[in-house]
Amino acid sequence: MSQTAAYDVLIIGSGAAGLGVALELPQSMRIAVLTKNALEESNTYYAQGGIAAVLDETDTVDAHVADTLIAGAGLCDEVAVRFIVEHGRASIERLIGFGVGFSQEDGPNGDQIPHLTREGGHSHRRIVHAADATGKAVETTLVERVKERANVEILEHHNAVDLIREILPSGRRGRCIGAYALDTKAGTVHAYGAKATVLASGGACKVYLYTSNPDGATGDGVSMAWRAGCRVANMEFTQFHPTCLYHQDAKSFLITEAVRGEGGRLLLPDGTRFMDQFHKQAELAPRDVVARAIDHEMKRLGVDCLYLDISHKPAPFILEHFPTVHARCLDFGIDMTKEPLPIVPAAHYSCGGVMTDLNGLTDVDGLYAAGEVAFTGLHGANRMASNSLLECLVLSNAAAQDIVTKIATTPVPPAIRPWDASWVREADEEVVISHNWEELRRFMWDYVGIVRTSKRLERAKHRIDLLLSEITDYYSNFQITSDMLELRNLAVVAELIIKSAMMRTESRGLHYTLDYPEPDISRPPRATILIPPLR
Repeated sequence: MSQTAAYDVLIIGSGAAGLGVALELPQSMRIAVLTKNALEESNTYYAQGGIAAVLDETDTVDAHVADTLIAGAGLCDEVAVRFIVEHGRASIERLIGFGVGFSQEDGPNGDQIPHLTREGGHSHRRIVHAADATGKAVETTLVERVKERANVEILEHHNAVDLIREILPSGRRGRCIGAYALDTKAGTVHAYGAKATVLASGGACKVYLYTSNPDGATGDGVSMAWRAGCRVANMEFTQFHPTCLYHQDAKSFLITEAVRGEGGRLLLPDGTRFMDQFHKQAELAPRDVVARAIDHEMKRLGVDCLYLDISHKPAPFILEHFPTVHARCLDFGIDMTKEPLPIVPAAHYSCGGVMTDLNGLTDVDGLYAAGEVAFTGLHGANRMASNSLLECLVLSNAAAQDIVTKIATTPVPPAIRPWDASWVREADEEVVISHNWEELRRFMWDYVGIVRTSKRLERAKHRIDLLLSEITDYYSNFQITSDMLELRNLAVVAELIIKSAMMRTESRGLHYTLDYPEPDISRPPRATILIPPLR
């Protein structure tokens, strides 16, 4: 195989972060957007709630910063928080310029202005949204704009295998010069060279048995960056969304945070409210508090689910604000205008990731990361609702600007060695992958979930060590497939989460352990940073 192509910029991932970078780069650059499914398929597409930004005159940047710092439980980087929050309005204005149709309301002068809702942890209404399908509105609009760009080549159904680093005369590894990717339809691996490579591959919540994420959220970017020599941070902080629909036929359907923001009440099976016993903000408490409260009550009562009820609001109000949730629930025979919704927590967002600066640059020259794959310091120990898309938009713009300033002096990537599959054979037992996949996600849910203990983490560590050995052997001897690549990446992510959780001997934010139920006040809070063995 020869090198397929060389680009100015290779973008791995097609959500808001990846497409945001592509659209902010000049049309004189040759750009490739590589995505392992269809272009629209991403976590962004499924985001319901909205984007947090200071747009109302009664709100302030300082208030948004303060709310974020409180939610982050002492682990946010305040410089990063302020940088991202300050650029919120400009990010929303860019989306409006691209044509995103946000929900509107009458302004004080009779003009139409964005309708703002409120979500958990926020002191003001500052969530701009497109009804209850904000991610779909953003993603489909960005896809339309990218398809109009003649300089952008779209590589769908391409699963990135590994990043490629230049080998220096000294034998050391230098800058990132592209990536190998599997064309899943043709079954062949190609090399894609680039002056700059951007990881925008999303999160890793498929490492858990129950998740709100689509199937592609398998931690590919974090795993590839780790193997390429990048540090990762705060991997122990996985956010469990409190309210996913509980129904045997509902796969990963999220009930947006905005339902609680607009007055939805969390109920026990007997109809009793309970959140005021756990937090003064009750249903509007930060997500980690709400998820842990629901988990506690489910275990205390021995029930499979609890309930979220907004049926006390007028039906027209519900239909106007939550048309997507209402329609989807009707598919399962549940009418949210008349009855409570059965809900359970599910893994929703990875607060940790590949360490970057505020230009999106990682430890490896030429390699950027933006979106859920990255760790900027914004989220700390717990992500506040609707700050995720905000981070995607701000950091994708910053990364694009940094690429533009450096691209002219960046040399063309050297020839890349072709992928060699001559020494592997076709797999004879695919069942190995499915069994390992199931085991991995189940023990992560059981041992490294909402509530942890040292013993549970030790059990998880023992199991992941065995699985990694099996998976490494399998990868080394058989032709690669998408399932194998995703399992390999999930196993790396699981190991990073377990190691990070074992290092944090306190409870803080999303990391709650029964052995250390309180925050450690003997020293200043610090991020959990893991350094890869090969740099």
